[in-house]
Amino acid sequence: MEKISSAFEKVKNHQAMERMKMLVGMDVDEESAAATEESSFAFMDDFNRNCTLSTQQRIHGFIICFVAGLTCTFLSMLVFFNPIKFGITFTLGNLLSIGSTAFLIGPKRQVTMMLDPVRIFATALYLASMIIALFCALYVHNKLLTLLAIILE
Repeated sequence: MEKISSAFEKVKNHQAMERMKMLVGMDVDEESAAATEESSFAFMDDFNRNCTLSTQQRIHGFIICFVAGLTCTFLSMLVFFNPIKFGITFTLGNLLSIGSTAFLIGPKRQVTMMLDPVRIFATALYLASMIIALFCALYVHNKLLTLLAIILE
């Protein structure tokens, strides 16, 4: 009886993982195809070959990064009246949230989607505003410029 329930549990877990793969847009064979796919980005190819994760590891990484990003974003509200600390924690929360989606779809696909012609200007503006916010908060120490960069972000 235990063997039957154990086998049933394995099938149930497998079905749940297949549903999660479909939910995040992964094909069943995508994990094995990602390691052999050819591309012009040699660095990203090496990175993808050395960093293959199972679907369960991707979901765990996504959850951890996303929760850490939300925590940083919510903690930034505690220091809202100090724009420098607010800028640092808010930007860190945004970076962790973006990183969480890279766990789901992979870093190569994330960069490819961000550099899509439709999204390139939004990506450039968003990344520039994060860099400017961190620069103003860490080096310039100007509260007004940091606040403006956070508003732009």
